Amino acid sequence: MQRLVFLLPLALSACVTYQAKSDGIVRARLGEAATFGDVTVVPQKLFEDSRCPATVQCVWAGRVRIEIRLATDAGPQLHELTSGQPLPLSGGTLELVEVEREAKPDRTIYPEDYRFGFRFRRGDQPAF
Repeated sequence: MQRLVFLLPLALSACVTYQAKSDGIVRARLGEAATFGDVTVVPQKLFEDSRCPATVQCVWAGRVRIEIRLATDAGPQLHELTSGQPLPLSGGTLELVEVEREAKPDRTIYPEDYRFGFRFRRGDQPAF
């Protein structure tokens, strides 16, 4: 019984779904769903965070690469998404536009510390 009580909050945390706010960006952590109408994005895995720390002067700003599970009318698919590189989808594009957790040279950032912001655009217009 104690195991069940411990696992219940963990199972419920995977059910969190976020909708687009007035800025058109949906934010979600690893394992959480971000929904834009009929498009759902779930960040699955952090592959790379090579962003320049805020206190360091860098030649290259760096990038963030993640794996996402994408659910559309066409069914579920896995994709790699890189910050600043829109992913073409039928009917629009999906872009990773925010990564919350500032890189710091003296601190380890764990994958569960991240929150990702996505924007979905239909054609040239924001979807929401």
